[in-house]
Amino acid sequence: MIEIAKPTVLVVDDEKSILEALSDTLRDDGYEVINASSGEEALTLVKEQPPELILLDVWMSPGIDGLETLKAIKEIAPESIVIMISGHSNIDTAVQATKLGAYDFLEKPLSGEKILILVKRALEKQALEKENVELKTSIFQRWEIIGESPNIITLKNEISKAGASQGRVIIYGESGVGKELIARALHKASDRKDKNFIEVNCAAIPQELIESELFGHEKGSFTGAYERKKGKFELADKGTLFLDEIGDMSLTTQAKVLRVIETQEFQRVGGSKKIKVDVRIIAATNKDLNEEIKKGNFREDLYFRLNVIPIYVPPLRERKDDIPLLVEYFLKNFAQQYGQKQKKVSKATLSSLMDYDWPGNVRELKNTIERFVIMTPPETIDTKYVPSFKEARMDYNSYKTMKEARKQFEKDFILKKLQDNNWNISKTAEETEIERSNLHRKIKSLGIETP
Repeated sequence: MIEIAKPTVLVVDDEKSILEALSDTLRDDGYEVINASSGEEALTLVKEQPPELILLDVWMSPGIDGLETLKAIKEIAPESIVIMISGHSNIDTAVQATKLGAYDFLEKPLSGEKILILVKRALEKQALEKENVELKTSIFQRWEIIGESPNIITLKNEISKAGASQGRVIIYGESGVGKELIARALHKASDRKDKNFIEVNCAAIPQELIESELFGHEKGSFTGAYERKKGKFELADKGTLFLDEIGDMSLTTQAKVLRVIETQEFQRVGGSKKIKVDVRIIAATNKDLNEEIKKGNFREDLYFRLNVIPIYVPPLRERKDDIPLLVEYFLKNFAQQYGQKQKKVSKATLSSLMDYDWPGNVRELKNTIERFVIMTPPETIDTKYVPSFKEARMDYNSYKTMKEARKQFEKDFILKKLQDNNWNISKTAEETEIERSNLHRKIKSLGIETP
């Protein structure tokens, strides 16, 4: 049976009766308790093993008093919670203790019930803060940029320089290369890192709802607007707004976004009040915006506003040296996610993965490794479990009949277009000039698995 460690409380008081009474109360409630009758003794104990919480008397003699002890504790163990106690306190003393880092201040005579409630509340707060730090750490690890290839080193240097500025950025790259990852890295490298990072996928939101999504709306402004809603610009105030797939935004919405960039002001849909924000915009696209401007699909003035710092993310086929690192990273993460022992890939499998051109980029590699982790029984993933990578480059001349070669080509072609369009059926149908219903039938008949 595993014994769960209990929170340790250090009680510091020069009055023996109070020391014993507080210690007994805390022990009865399940806490580990250690005692000290002076500030000097308390500091010795804190240096040896910092407790989760300390109850510290203000007035002690001889030796250093409670405020001096508090100051020293905060230098030695800043994570320890300190609650001050005193029999003859005043407002100035309480204020000074708070400034020095005390969590709270209690006056004698002490109520056992009140002490236990306050100790419980303080420890819960400490646990939440610790959990928050761990969560932030895990989030940063989740969005870590993996790779040591020359292309990735260059990219990391660009992120470091651009992130520290307030300049607007457009991230260019094929679908699946990790443009959101780069946007989050830019946010993390900025002085806005402790503020919100808000993402908007411009291609995923229906056109009639995009303005409400960006600027919010007032109650009753349109059918279904049952209450006031803050938009992404408002939520990103003092932080970063990431406009993904900016090339798919309508010209009407582009004009309004341009206005917000120029004035840092907007109105909610159906509203009249001007809302002022301080937002850094990072955009991303897998399209050639210069070509979109020529076609009349993208505003040139918005392009110049957004394209202060262009950052290009290379496709995976241009950084194949990073594949082993990415494979190891994904194997470790999926093993943790599914509660399994981490699997390995054989040299032959890794060679197959390295030979493949990865049209879906890092996203495709990630999905492939997840499938390996879930579906492969042994600890080592050998090539017999990954037949799709035995022939990395398709040779259509290897087929005996035109029918077989055409079917494989159609499958490869449609799969690539779906990946390029982030699995958006309507956009893929439009781009390939195939009726939407016909595309659905082909996806099914060709055995293409959609996410």
